[in-house]
Amino acid sequence: MSHSVRLQDLKGKLIVSCQALPGEALYGSDTMSKMAIAAQKGGAAAIRANSPDDIRAVCRAVDIPVIGLWKQSYPDSDVYITPTYADVEQVAKAGASIVALDATLRHRPRGESLSEIVLRARERLSCMLMADVSTVEEGIYAHKLGFDIISSTLSGYTPYSAQSAEPDFALVSELARQVPIPVFAEGRIRTEEQTVRLLQHGAYAIVIGGAITRPELITRHFVEAINSVAL
Repeated sequence: MSHSVRLQDLKGKLIVSCQALPGEALYGSDTMSKMAIAAQKGGAAAIRANSPDDIRAVCRAVDIPVIGLWKQSYPDSDVYITPTYADVEQVAKAGASIVALDATLRHRPRGESLSEIVLRARERLSCMLMADVSTVEEGIYAHKLGFDIISSTLSGYTPYSAQSAEPDFALVSELARQVPIPVFAEGRIRTEEQTVRLLQHGAYAIVIGGAITRPELITRHFVEAINSVAL
């Protein structure tokens, strides 16, 4: 089942991304649903989850909205997050109140266009749509297509976007200035200070994954810090 969502209920709130890929220690819908329960108990206003199986499990486990996506690899495209309309449809049917998809300007699989996917989703589905972008240009275009939310998710993950170990404060700030819909900050957010700063730069809500739900990455950051000290 899906949980209803009002965007105003997410304003100034934390959304926790509960994802694990095959080969990772926490991979599996049961583990991700427990992670989502923990996030909700900690105060998360929504959960971001990957794949129809995980989305269904998380929707059963929590009573807050789920932002769903499906990481899929296609041989004819570098687009990875919910690349096709069929993927969008499966994510929505699994219970996601908001479907997140790659809204970059890159070539999509099967010859589909982003505008066609948005149009079909509006005609056939009741979910909101979230545009994962990497540049201001992509965010403006996504707004013109009719997305409900823009997110900085893909900054640093396209070869032409800003490459940084820090969150993309400039992208969030500029998107918040140029588009009249909510802009979510996501990507490389590791500290409370960065979270506050992003809100001050205009972020409508904050999405954090690795710093909360990826113990391998969290451990690696501490190990790298320790290894950088000459004892």
